Amino acid sequence: MRKLFSMRILLLLLAACVLPAASQAQVAVGISVHVGPPAIPVYTQPPCPVEGYLWTPGYWAYGDEGYYWVPGVWVSPPRVGVLWTPGYWGWNEGVYVFHAGYWGPHIGFYGGVNYGFGYGGVGFVGGEWRGGRFAYNTAVVNVNTTVIHNTYVNKTVIVNNTTVNRTSFSGGPGGINARPSREEMAASRENHIQPTAMQTSHEHTASTNRANFASENHGRPATAAMSRVNERQANQQARIANGVKSGQLTPKETSHLENREANINREVKNDRAANGGKLTAQEKAQVNHQQNNTSKQIYNDKHNNKTDRPVQKQNSEHHK
Repeated sequence: MRKLFSMRILLLLLAACVLPAASQAQVAVGISVHVGPPAIPVYTQPPCPVEGYLWTPGYWAYGDEGYYWVPGVWVSPPRVGVLWTPGYWGWNEGVYVFHAGYWGPHIGFYGGVNYGFGYGGVGFVGGEWRGGRFAYNTAVVNVNTTVIHNTYVNKTVIVNNTTVNRTSFSGGPGGINARPSREEMAASRENHIQPTAMQTSHEHTASTNRANFASENHGRPATAAMSRVNERQANQQARIANGVKSGQLTPKETSHLENREANINREVKNDRAANGGKLTAQEKAQVNHQQNNTSKQIYNDKHNNKTDRPVQKQNSEHHK
C-alpha cells in the first residue's frame, strides 16, 4: 500500500514538472485520476441574487467514491476588482490532474473548457468591474434588471456555434486542444486569492450529497446550479414542482416529500429561535444530512416506475 501511494505521489510530481508554466501555480497536488470526468451538463443559470455577486460555474470534483458535481453558484468575491478563473481537469502522462480555480485581477487559463454563461473557454465576457461596482452583461448572464441596475448588453461576444462542446477536460484522448495565451500566462503570474470559505463549504456540501455523484446521476445532476451557497430549500422545492409538472411524482409521493421539507423547515425555525437566529455547527450538519436524504428521495421518486400521467382510455368499440 505504501509503495502504491509513493508511486502516485511520484506521478503527480512528474506531471507538475511537465505542465505548462501558466498552469503550475494552479495544480491541486494530490488529486489525480486515470478516468476523465463526465461532460459538462446542460443547465439553466439561476438569476443573480444580490448585486456584486459573481458567477462561479459548476464543475466535476473527485472524491473517494468517484466524480461528483459541484453546482454552479453566485458568490461574493473576496474583494473588489477580482475575477474568478475556474478550475479544470488537465490530462498529462496518463493521468487527469485537477487545476484549482482562483481569484485574481485577470482571467487565467482554464483549459479551454466551455462552462457557459460567459466562460466560453477563454476569458470571461459576462461582466466587468467599473470602479467599485460590477457591471453585468445581460446578453450572457441571468440578472433581474428590476432589482440590479448596474447592467449592460453586449451581444457581440456571443459565439453562435451549431455544436457546443461540453467536454470537461483539457488534453489527452478526446480532450480539448488548448494552450495558454500570452495574456493567460501573464495572469497566472499575478497574485492570486484562494477560493473563499463559502466556496470551500459549497464543494464540501456537494461531496456529501449522493445525488451529485456521477455513479448515481450518470452525468446529469438533479441540482446543477443554485442562486446562493447552501440555498437548498428553494432548489428542492423546484425539483418537486418539476416532478409534479412532468408527472414523475404521484400525489402520494409529492405529499410525502412536502411533509419532509416542512418538518426540516420547522426544525430550522425552532433551532434559530432557540439560538438567537443562528444555527450551531451541529444543527447545520443535521439539517444538511436531512436535506441530503430528501434530495436522494426526490431523485428516487422521480425515477421509479410510478407516474401521475393519466392512463389513455382505449376505444371501447375496439373491444366489442
